[in-house]
Amino acid sequence: MKPFLSAITGITPLLAGGLAAALALGTASVALAQSSGKTVVTFAASHFAEVGRGDRLKAWVEKFNQSQPDIEVKPVTIPFSSFATTIFTQMGGNGGPDVIRFDLPEFYAAVAAKSVLPIDDIVKDGAHTFTAADQYMKVEGKRYGFAFDTANYAMVYNAALLPNGTPPKTFEEFVKLGKEATKDGNYGFAFRATMAERGGVWYDLTNFVYGFGGRWSKPDGTPTFNSPEVVAGVAAYKTVYDAGMIPKGTDAATYRRMFWEGKVAMEIDNGGVATILTSQGKAHPIAAAPSPFPHKEQGMILAPVTINANTKVKDAAGKFLQWALQPQQQQELQTLLGAANVATTVERTPEELQAMPWLKVYDAQTPNSVPALPQGLETKAPEIQQIIVQQLLKVLQGGVAPQTAMDEAQRLITARVLAQK
Repeated sequence: MKPFLSAITGITPLLAGGLAAALALGTASVALAQSSGKTVVTFAASHFAEVGRGDRLKAWVEKFNQSQPDIEVKPVTIPFSSFATTIFTQMGGNGGPDVIRFDLPEFYAAVAAKSVLPIDDIVKDGAHTFTAADQYMKVEGKRYGFAFDTANYAMVYNAALLPNGTPPKTFEEFVKLGKEATKDGNYGFAFRATMAERGGVWYDLTNFVYGFGGRWSKPDGTPTFNSPEVVAGVAAYKTVYDAGMIPKGTDAATYRRMFWEGKVAMEIDNGGVATILTSQGKAHPIAAAPSPFPHKEQGMILAPVTINANTKVKDAAGKFLQWALQPQQQQELQTLLGAANVATTVERTPEELQAMPWLKVYDAQTPNSVPALPQGLETKAPEIQQIIVQQLLKVLQGGVAPQTAMDEAQRLITARVLAQK
């Protein structure tokens, strides 16, 4: 069992080992079930579990299958809320999908644990026009993946649920409008606030922290978890939690459905989700605006695609990745992902901009987007996330003062995480 597993999953190594064995057997059974004689490559991405976009991504993968006489890529559907736990448990048991679309924190953890392969022999420098996000795909000079998708954050809103249909420009106005919109079974806002969705909470909280001028660390890795700006972001999160304007306890899948059903007025979410809200909620059109915080900076989702070090079909997996990077596939992938960008530079089509005018708001956020990771501490991110979210929940549900909680987070991270060699 790899030593980082329990830190990422939050479960004991003994329990993880039992789960790993079972899940590895499940993965093996998929490979053995092939009847076509083709080499089967399993591809796991949380996108596959999403309503609408998941089916479109499966259709995109099927285009590869139709073009190949001897390779078949099989999508593996795992919801975002349990994705990291499931994947790391499988890999810890010497199994797991062959190709994996990770979020950035898990990507760095997997690289550090040698759980994914370098792919310099598959993806050559200079062969593609990569976006700026590609700088994060190398560790110590080796390429371990490429950006499957990146997404900026902005505020999406249902104008029909807001007074005068106008989005807030300041945090104070945001809270006021959120309270006013919370009536008749509707809510003014929604975000995550449970340990079961730790990864999602981290992204939601990071937007508040960045929006109030904070950073999790300095460029050299010096921790700043209890800085005044970070504490201000945590305090703002609590203000919203206490304002009676959110459906407490609901997970992201539930409140996003509520949004497209016209029951939630505002969300701060990534462009990929905005696409889902548009496709599912045609009766309740969305609009977008910059997040209503004092600072423009917001988080960025950067999701690399990688090859599992346990794979037995590297060559076939590599052919799929090479296919995915071709211009036509990149154009089609960006279109189906919506407001997300892909690995290479792809211009928006006129049809996209006409169908989703709010794309301009998301694209305009690009200069202000920052990866939602503690800089210089990327490989420690999963353990840091665990501690930060635990302290946040003490603020939200236990009445602990934000400064007290973040002082404790700084102490615990320094003692438990940064002291590790």
